[in-house]
Amino acid sequence: MQALALNALSGWRWVSDGWTLFRTQPLAFFSWAMFISLLLMVASITPPIGPILFVILMPAVTVVTLSAGRHAAQGHKMLLNMWLEPLKPSGVFKRLVGMGALYLVICLLLGLLAFVPFAAEVSEALKAMTDANNLMPLLDAVRTPMIIFAVFYMLMAAIFWYAPVLVAWHQISIFRALFFSGIACWRNKWVFLVYGLCWLAVFLAIDSALTILVWIGLSKTIAATVQVPINIVGGAVLYCSFYPSYASVFMTTESEQSPA
Repeated sequence: MQALALNALSGWRWVSDGWTLFRTQPLAFFSWAMFISLLLMVASITPPIGPILFVILMPAVTVVTLSAGRHAAQGHKMLLNMWLEPLKPSGVFKRLVGMGALYLVICLLLGLLAFVPFAAEVSEALKAMTDANNLMPLLDAVRTPMIIFAVFYMLMAAIFWYAPVLVAWHQISIFRALFFSGIACWRNKWVFLVYGLCWLAVFLAIDSALTILVWIGLSKTIAATVQVPINIVGGAVLYCSFYPSYASVFMTTESEQSPA
């Protein structure tokens, strides 16, 4: 399986192509982004089971997302009964759940690697926070392990980025998919840097625009209410950009993939 090395500006093209895909079926992709947001909200209020289940199901959600993008790229309208079709082939969902469990285990191990060497400092900071009711010592203590964990997580995210769809669409093993995904992301590291910076700029722009509206007199309640659907649209376009990323890196054309 050959992964192409693209020009760094392809990161912007992925964003642009995601917007193009979103415009083909805005209601369907908006609804999917809202569904994912609801899953995140439910997970955040039901620890520890909710977050664990969400992480385990992430590869399956990724495959559904890319499959919807592929349908849109091929000009097919997404119907309600089509969303779960990519998970129905024999063994696909089971392997994706296995990948999600592996992702969870690696996250926990990386967290231990990042925080255990600083356990004494964090413990002292927690005690100081309790005694003096001051959060700053804790923030100072966790800064370094958080940076280390962020670096570890970025490396892990690269390994898992394309892996779910490689397992589902190409019927290869989990570990081969992780290997190919890691190679593809390494070859396109500058593309992903541009891609990430573009999305950072988009969401900062949304937040800044609403902050300006509040500054010139708009009610904070109204601004917060308006921001929710705008953020969901941004999330929907982000999800739509996943398929152009896969298709360009693995040299896939719409005619090469049949709907799933």
